[in-house]
Amino acid sequence: MHVTSTHRHDDGLTERTFALGDVPGILWTPPSASPSAPAPLILMGQPGGIGMARMHPRLAARARAAAAQGFASATLELPGAGERAPLPGAAEARAELGRAIAAGVPPTEDTVDRLILPLVDRAVPEWRAALDELLGLPELAERVGFSGGVIAIGVRLAAIEPRIRAAGLFAGSYVPRATLAEAREVTIPLHVLLQWDDEGNDRGMALELFDAFGSAEKTLQANLGGHTGVPAFAGEDAARFFARHLGPLAD
Repeated sequence: MHVTSTHRHDDGLTERTFALGDVPGILWTPPSASPSAPAPLILMGQPGGIGMARMHPRLAARARAAAAQGFASATLELPGAGERAPLPGAAEARAELGRAIAAGVPPTEDTVDRLILPLVDRAVPEWRAALDELLGLPELAERVGFSGGVIAIGVRLAAIEPRIRAAGLFAGSYVPRATLAEAREVTIPLHVLLQWDDEGNDRGMALELFDAFGSAEKTLQANLGGHTGVPAFAGEDAARFFARHLGPLAD
């Protein structure tokens, strides 16, 4: 991991951009983080196809809120986003998905698979490699959470990555049938956010996915409103969830 820039904000939050091979990322650490008091780490997922540059204001706001709890945050540029090379076939599959939603018909399983599975197959090993590097920093603790989307990425990470102790997932996209099978292998605590009137989401599929999770502790928070209508208190509830499972009393 090569750090490419470091900026310390007025509130003490340190923001470092880095490159993991050819994959860009950002790490935010709170002023309280030190080798003697390492900070838990939240991996911040983001929507596919948008890119960190456009998402930076929202990501930074999430990181600042996490830092207020004493948590560090990190994110990676997803495959096919930003200046990374497009994933083969992704544009066509995304267009097919858009046409199906506009027509009011369910997209085919093949369309969803072609859009999501190559992204998950590429992104999950990158996240795990990033964890290898990030957890080598003395100011970061080996208490890790995953927050946000793409939900299929979060599901696979939660199922196979033992260093992730808790996940807050956003049910905001279609998922392959394979993701439902992987959800049964997830046993860590979960907090799942669902916007009830999300225009780009299949509510029935989101509920089926939640039911499939094998976790003994799982919470579904459903709020009225569309994809961008998430109420502010939903973030506060997610913060309390991570405080319970990653904070100083978690052990």
